[in-house]
Amino acid sequence: MTEIKIQTDTLVIGAGQAGIAMSEHLTRLGIPHLVLEKNRIAEAWRSGRWDSLVANGPAWHDRFPGLEFNAADPDSFIPKDEVANYFEDYARKFEAPVKTGVEVKSVKRNHGRPGFTVETSDGIVEAKHIVAATGPFQRPVVPAIAPADSQLYQIHSAAYKNPAQLPAGAVLVVGAGSSGVQIADEIQRSGKQVYLSVGAHDRPPRAYRNRDFCWWLGVLGLWDAAANQPGKEHVTIAVSGARGGHTVDFRSLAHQGIHLVGLTQRFAEGKVFFEDNLAHNIRQGDESYLALLDAADAWIARNGLDLPEEPQARIFPADPLCVTQPTLELNLTEAGITSIIWATGYSPDYGWLQVDAFDAQGKPRHQRGVSSEAGIYFLGLPWLSRRGSTFIWGVWHDAKYVADHIETQRKYSRYLDASQR
Repeated sequence: MTEIKIQTDTLVIGAGQAGIAMSEHLTRLGIPHLVLEKNRIAEAWRSGRWDSLVANGPAWHDRFPGLEFNAADPDSFIPKDEVANYFEDYARKFEAPVKTGVEVKSVKRNHGRPGFTVETSDGIVEAKHIVAATGPFQRPVVPAIAPADSQLYQIHSAAYKNPAQLPAGAVLVVGAGSSGVQIADEIQRSGKQVYLSVGAHDRPPRAYRNRDFCWWLGVLGLWDAAANQPGKEHVTIAVSGARGGHTVDFRSLAHQGIHLVGLTQRFAEGKVFFEDNLAHNIRQGDESYLALLDAADAWIARNGLDLPEEPQARIFPADPLCVTQPTLELNLTEAGITSIIWATGYSPDYGWLQVDAFDAQGKPRHQRGVSSEAGIYFLGLPWLSRRGSTFIWGVWHDAKYVADHIETQRKYSRYLDASQR
């Protein structure tokens, strides 16, 4: 029989923003727990992002309630390494019981007795409750259309660090969410020709009428939306805190020198083919942008606030040639494209969680993070309870709900134990 090294009430797996938030709330409730992390605290912020990345929300917003960033300007956008340091400082603040360098290999439900047995690289752990706080960014997704051409330098955005790592030649960036837009912009500013493949997206104003879009989503109640709008389940958001923060405008990027193309469709015989939907995608992005401006104006009028008007925010640059006469195919050699960066998102990886907690598509079954499998919890997933669930402050509130649920279950267990004496 394998020796049990550690027994605890609640085991939290992952020490990123979700795991640290979870630990704080468990500590507050006095629930014995342990946090296991296979790398360092907030490792994804340190090594899983490009060098120049900053938070997409301002310092006053993208934080936990119990600690402010050590930033001179609360409206600034914090560099990624400082964000990672922030989580380390936060964990130290309440003495979070984190063990780093420990990989979880499997979680299995015990038979004939409560709880779970967890196999780790450091031995066996038993726990009554499991919180999967590894988040949604575990496995980089590269579409099946990626060409097998060994002459092309192809990486996912997770492996991109800076323009210097790319070979000479032009670059195709596939995906125009926050990561793809910022990476394409940085590479183009380094002097390279960049092609940016633009799909469906929302692009909020960075700021409007002297307030950041994070503030607007808060006062308008949009952070608390319980579900995405129908048809927008897979629509990405294009926003940037780079260079002090600015509104992402695809027309401006084109006038800057980036060649925009539609959704990447396929590769064949040395060519890449794009859907004829660039203008449509840009118009849809404009609609989401203008809808937020309209909602903000109505809120200001309704509340009688004296915020400076900003009529120029509704004026867009002229459509560039790449929009009015879209490129539908490119010969990679003739275009000089030597690199492709796939900014095409991530998927979770719960291969280690060997319990009946997933649907037929492999997605977690849960309500606000409480799994259909008793004793299992999820944290840090998009739309876990609301739109803000993947943001730093949002995951903190989700963690509170999950911790309170665990404490309620503990009370029921104590009652059962007492009744059996």
